[in-house]
Amino acid sequence: MKRNEFLKTSSALVAGTVLSPLIACDGQGKAVRKNWAGNYQYQAKEYYEPKTIDELQTIIKRAGQQKALGSCHCFNDIADSPLSQISTQHFNKLLSIDEQAMTVTVEAGARYGQFAPELDKRGYALHNLASLPHISVAGACATATHGSGVKNGNLATAVSALEMITANGEVVNLSRDKDETLFNGAVVGLGALGIVTKMTLAVQKTYQVRQDLFQDLPLQSLVDHFEEVLASGYSVSLFTDWQNKKISQVWVKRKVEPDTKALGVDFFGAKAATKNLHPITKMSAENCTEQMGVPGPWYERLPHFKMGFTPSSGEELQSEYFVPKMHAVEAFLALEKMGSIIYPQLMISEIRTIAADSFWMSPCYNQDCVAFHFTWKQNWEEVRKILPQIEAELAPFNARPHWGKLFKVDPQVIKERYDLLPEFLQLARMYDPRGKFRNKYLDLNVYVR
Repeated sequence: MKRNEFLKTSSALVAGTVLSPLIACDGQGKAVRKNWAGNYQYQAKEYYEPKTIDELQTIIKRAGQQKALGSCHCFNDIADSPLSQISTQHFNKLLSIDEQAMTVTVEAGARYGQFAPELDKRGYALHNLASLPHISVAGACATATHGSGVKNGNLATAVSALEMITANGEVVNLSRDKDETLFNGAVVGLGALGIVTKMTLAVQKTYQVRQDLFQDLPLQSLVDHFEEVLASGYSVSLFTDWQNKKISQVWVKRKVEPDTKALGVDFFGAKAATKNLHPITKMSAENCTEQMGVPGPWYERLPHFKMGFTPSSGEELQSEYFVPKMHAVEAFLALEKMGSIIYPQLMISEIRTIAADSFWMSPCYNQDCVAFHFTWKQNWEEVRKILPQIEAELAPFNARPHWGKLFKVDPQVIKERYDLLPEFLQLARMYDPRGKFRNKYLDLNVYVR
């Protein structure tokens, strides 16, 4: 496919979606369900959409192997089951705001972009959001999905309490204050402990954010000023195609304070953008959140893409690797050497920072990280050949893959990189002694012998 044709037909890519299962029919007229990108077809024989806790408990107790299904944004089989999938899409409400405790409680299937405007209207905000506001709270937290910022933990770090239904149908409540050890094991739970029904998140007073974009940051400037560049805003993203010794775009998101000033036209050698941009420069920025330093509410600036942008799907693949921040420049240079291998199958890469957290199965457990994200063309046979090469380059830095994206890391290596994996497995067996919530993905990557 020619470059201009590819860009034309790929206008929805990297930009968000409805994030619900794609329903189609096979050759025999039988309905099949896929994830939002369409690269994975769910194998579960049964599919449920409970609307009440009682109904959910009944299904969990009656069904054998089963998995919760959130917004379907994972690119692998982490949310699949050989028998039953249980959707949380009807558990989508903002339940309460505790002004004294500074928390909001939402149902597990609520999507950030759905309840954020009401939260803002009441005068509150979350500490961060992911690139897409369409993802569900429980799914994002279970896989340690993140936004960006040198002082900002992933989305799960906002959780102060959760409620889940375990394999025997019991309702279990855990909180950071009362159940610290169990809580730290359960928040990034990978769907292995039970089905989460609601979460309580820390909030702060609402705030406004401005986005300033810069183009063509020289590679050497980034290497020489890496810490300064990534700390130049509340949330900073670098976009690159690993070509031409430069970072194609720098997105600097800053809280608007009385003394907030423009960053000028020169940013470490990068030039200020003169119009709104899509992360892939040649694509239309119509569906991106407002830029050019225009202040706006946190929930309309921290994500890269608008909640109102809801195409049915995006034909892409994604991979992401977390590297301890202390090794970020070395890791970046190792990947930069692979530019000629990466580029032919790449749409865009994004580099972001995430602060350390206390969750056992989080890639950022006890370490500040820099994440290297790859959005690929949907050519799995070619991409699967590249991933082991990337992973080999990042191996000296003990890189950990994003749980919800595509990777080829050996399970034994994953085991070695999560010190508290044995404790997590004990927790899983305590809540799920018969393995109802186990699946092929967990058996391969988590239940490692």
